Amino acid sequence: MEISEAQKKVDQWIKKVGVRYFNELTNMTMLTEEVGEVARIIARRYGEQSEKESDKNKDLGDELADVLFVLICLANQTGVDLEEALEKNIAKKTDRDATRHKENKKLF
Repeated sequence: MEISEAQKKVDQWIKKVGVRYFNELTNMTMLTEEVGEVARIIARRYGEQSEKESDKNKDLGDELADVLFVLICLANQTGVDLEEALEKNIAKKTDRDATRHKENKKLF
């Protein structure tokens, strides 16, 4: 699925099922909450914290999709074309970091 298609699909879902977008502040708060759920899984499954029994059935992919969904909602309601924004962001990083990571001895 192209990013632009994902933006359209989320917009259609919001209009059909979700009634309307939550306001930007609510969605920002929801994004933070969803990122926290991803962090909890990563910290416990891949980090040094022990994983609670109640967390073992949590689906990382589903939680990442929750983050992506809310991020797309924010982009849609603020008029951001995520495909265009990502292309520009990758170009910026490529120019800025052309040699930076290759010269970082910590990465070897």
